[in-house]
Amino acid sequence: MAGRRVFRGIATLLLTLVAAATVQLFGAGTASADPSAGDWSRLRGCESSNRYTTNTGNGYYGAYQFDLPTWRSVGGTSMPHLVPPGEQDYRALYLYRMRGWQPWECAGKLGLRNDSDARSKQKPTYADSSYIGGKPKPGAMPKWPGVVYAYGDCAPALREFQLRMNAYGYGFDGTGCYYAKTREAVVDLQRANGIKASGRLGPKTWTAAWKGKAPRR
Repeated sequence: MAGRRVFRGIATLLLTLVAAATVQLFGAGTASADPSAGDWSRLRGCESSNRYTTNTGNGYYGAYQFDLPTWRSVGGTSMPHLVPPGEQDYRALYLYRMRGWQPWECAGKLGLRNDSDARSKQKPTYADSSYIGGKPKPGAMPKWPGVVYAYGDCAPALREFQLRMNAYGYGFDGTGCYYAKTREAVVDLQRANGIKASGRLGPKTWTAAWKGKAPRR
């Protein structure tokens, strides 16, 4: 009996030590991936009064006040303040995943703290950054809008489709307008999922974007 008590005591001690090490390694709770839309909004408010077109002549541009070397380091082209807000949001998330909040002085002033994706070196997709501009983070498939879209159409739902297809590397800016690049994505998706390659974005193709096979490019 005494031997069993000793064994149980050792086992309990080992489990306690493992649990303590886990807490030290990962923290009391794992942070959710990527900063919230609210944190990004606060950062923009501090950096640029939330103006995406800011250019005061001080060498820092746009909503996130990129300097050009930093902008280029995360693949930015043109000038930061001249590209659409969604592109600036994407490059800001890209920079965060490379370096955390460190590049932004305002992050320190606001008390923003790095989470599990900070400095992960994992390149985001455009779908990953779409929530920053007010869209929900990628997850469940949004309801099909009930309209079959074709070349030349423009609609908010087309923007959702475009941002979803960025998960497959299409690189949309999310204009919400159906032109040649959108048709290419639609047809690629249809072919990958055994849907007639009509180029029309109907309910089957919409569902395939979230639940079907990835297109082969």
